[in-house]
Amino acid sequence: MEFKSLKNIETSFRQIRFFGLVFILLCAGITGYSVFSAYSFAEQQRQKIYVLDKGKSLILALSQDLAQNRPVEAREHIRRFHELFFTLSPDKNAIESNINRAMFLADKSVYTYYKDLLEKGYFNRIISGNINQTLQVDSVVVDFMNYPYTASTYARQVIIRESNITERNLVTRCSLINSVRSDNNPHGFTVENFEVIQNNDIQTITR
Repeated sequence: MEFKSLKNIETSFRQIRFFGLVFILLCAGITGYSVFSAYSFAEQQRQKIYVLDKGKSLILALSQDLAQNRPVEAREHIRRFHELFFTLSPDKNAIESNINRAMFLADKSVYTYYKDLLEKGYFNRIISGNINQTLQVDSVVVDFMNYPYTASTYARQVIIRESNITERNLVTRCSLINSVRSDNNPHGFTVENFEVIQNNDIQTITR
């Protein structure tokens, strides 16, 4: 009788230990799920931006991963640089303003190219000849598989003189590196190793 009683006590102890272990595992599972859910919820909330509309109401906006927009920003950075550097008018101040703004987007290789044009009297001929030069970028091809990124730009220059209009093709190549964003460089890139591959006349139309 005493042996049976001890056996019942041992069985009860095992059952208590089993249920205790199950309870601990259940609590650990619930705690782990709660922590994971809380983290997921916090991460989702971080993707939301609330914009105050003129101090009256909150507008919900969604944030995006910066990496998703980098290819678009890279192409726009190169496009903007070319437009600033190659769009010229017969006004010294306007030329210097455009060149200075373009310099914020590039490195010394662009300055070297600018100095070469300056020494050849290119900008003086633009001013003295009352020439307007505009640029239209056709396409920008950037290789994002390797860093620094390699970019090729295909564009057309239109040079407007009093007597004629000349259309030229322009093909350039450069490298892109990440840099700090600023008011002067909103996309956060810097053009390196800039070089002009082609710059030939396509046609000339008499005015």
